[in-house]
Amino acid sequence: MADRLYAGLPERTKTRERFEMPQAESFFHGHKTIVRNFASILKVINRDRKHLFKFLAKETATSAAIDETNRLVLNGKFTRDQVNRLVSSYITQFVLCPECKKPDTKVVEKQGVRMLKCEACGALSSVKGL
Repeated sequence: MADRLYAGLPERTKTRERFEMPQAESFFHGHKTIVRNFASILKVINRDRKHLFKFLAKETATSAAIDETNRLVLNGKFTRDQVNRLVSSYITQFVLCPECKKPDTKVVEKQGVRMLKCEACGALSSVKGL
């Protein structure tokens, strides 16, 4: 019976690969901080661009924009470490499964509440602010 269960899992959950958190490549341009690889971070974590954008703007308590080349522009100077800590915090709260710690999650709506559903272990957990 365990073999049938294991066979039903998606292929990417069977591998023992370690999830590497994407690192933000940011730099200063005047009094602004530009996250050069914002689009690639979104691709790795598989989340809505608007949600990560709002999270970073709220956590930095500043206005932000996405320019024509899909880079994130934050008003104010934030070090690369500060930006990476915020991205890491976002991933911990809204991407990684609270049970198995795998990134194989998606956001589903159940009875009007948005929840994080893990495709690896099947856990379902509510998420604040989604």
